[in-house]
Amino acid sequence: MDVHAEAGYGQGMLTPRDMRFSVAPMMDWTDRHCRVFHRLMSRHARLYSEMVTTGAILHGDRNRLLDFSAMEQPVALQLGGSDPKDLAQSARIGADWGYAEINLNCGCPSDRVQNGRFGACLMREPQLVGECVSAMKAVVSVPVTVKCRIGVDDQEPEEALNALAEAVISAGCDALIVHARKAWLQGLSPRENRDIPPLDYPLVRRLKARWPKVPMAINGGIATLEAAQTLLEPEGGLPGLDGVMLGRAAYQNPGLLLGVDPLLFAEDAPAADIFEVIERLMPYLENLVSAGHSPHAMTRHLLGLFPGQPGARGFRRHLSTEAVKPGAGANVLTGALACLRREREEAA
Repeated sequence: MDVHAEAGYGQGMLTPRDMRFSVAPMMDWTDRHCRVFHRLMSRHARLYSEMVTTGAILHGDRNRLLDFSAMEQPVALQLGGSDPKDLAQSARIGADWGYAEINLNCGCPSDRVQNGRFGACLMREPQLVGECVSAMKAVVSVPVTVKCRIGVDDQEPEEALNALAEAVISAGCDALIVHARKAWLQGLSPRENRDIPPLDYPLVRRLKARWPKVPMAINGGIATLEAAQTLLEPEGGLPGLDGVMLGRAAYQNPGLLLGVDPLLFAEDAPAADIFEVIERLMPYLENLVSAGHSPHAMTRHLLGLFPGQPGARGFRRHLSTEAVKPGAGANVLTGALACLRREREEAA
């Protein structure tokens, strides 16, 4: 069911330009509607699906789990699993569906993934991860990548990260994306694991120095595009990374994505400002509602717009209360903009 192959993505190897900037896969956040919104702000950002387990793909509703719009490309599918055979079958399905990349999750610290023997706990089983990568590489022509932590629990980070990298690179992994924190599977919640373990960017730079020809991106604690840019450049005698991946910052303040193409790719942004982005989003929202979906499916991803600006509270309040009502239409977005402008006029 290669419904998106005509978009022209997903063939060949990843280049540093492919890796240069991406938005992290985030559960309950980076769904297909979120990715459409993000794509309207950057032509070049690489976008990722939410993690989808092999069990869900093999036995669940694939149309609901995997469908996406061609306008989202380049978009990668992140898989959760640890059985090489299941991952190979799921990777083939994802590649046939049109995804430009298959990414294996070795970083999520939630109880659910621990119980399923995937996610961050795979940092303890580098040889198994290598087998998983090899199995996927054998059946797909699109790049196969791994997203990992620098270790878990009492692992020594340098040893753990190097062991995983060596295993997956030997298996043919096309790129490595490293969240530069440990995951504490015992003692910290998934939310705490996003902030409490300290960041170690130099460790990821040292990994890049060890394997200079392997594309590598860094993730974790990157709040601005300026901070992202510094990680692409050499520092302290260590090389820059090929790419940066933003997570919560890109989602909670999505307007910053308008700066990605000018700052990191030396090209004009696809829209002059966020109001043009919203204008271009309206036909998609109207089609979504016409297909019987609640506008909230899209508008919930817009709540982070206009942070700290006059009218932002009214904008958020209108979307939060009106978009979830029965019979709500695309006009909830124009209503939210009216609230924004009204509050700005009152504050002037």
